[in-house]
Amino acid sequence: MLAMLRSSISTPAGPMYAAVADDGVLEELWLPNRRKDWTAKLGSTQAADAFERLTRQLDEYFRGRRRVFDIPMRTAGSQFEASVWHRLQRIPYGCTISYGEIARDLGLQNGARAVGRANGANPIPILIPCHRVIGADGSLVGFGGGIRLKRYLLELEGAIEPPLRLL
Repeated sequence: MLAMLRSSISTPAGPMYAAVADDGVLEELWLPNRRKDWTAKLGSTQAADAFERLTRQLDEYFRGRRRVFDIPMRTAGSQFEASVWHRLQRIPYGCTISYGEIARDLGLQNGARAVGRANGANPIPILIPCHRVIGADGSLVGFGGGIRLKRYLLELEGAIEPPLRLL
């Protein structure tokens, strides 16, 4: 098991928390409301460089200047979860898909709930864009970061229109 660099990243959505292994591979990213209790920890130079790159790329994403991340990632999960996470990575920026559509893509009948559970277990949200998965009726449901953050991310990407604001 590799040592980890663990630290926070300031974002417009709130502080996020990342764990980068000493080999420079991102293993976990927590959304602002999902913080785990741990103490910030220094890692190798390779981990620090990867963390800096992640911070820069997230900043670019939140500024609307980045659509694709090129951070090495490693996830731990079941074979089914890995297949869902792989499918999530193929959802284009600015697009959405339903849980049921992903289930059908994976050859599952009535598999939307299983896809939802795997989606919720995603250890690297935003980079593995679980926020782009919506209900069959187009509703914003099932996001570990909360519906408000999901709406924010989808509006940022142009996948949904922001609500009409009255003066």
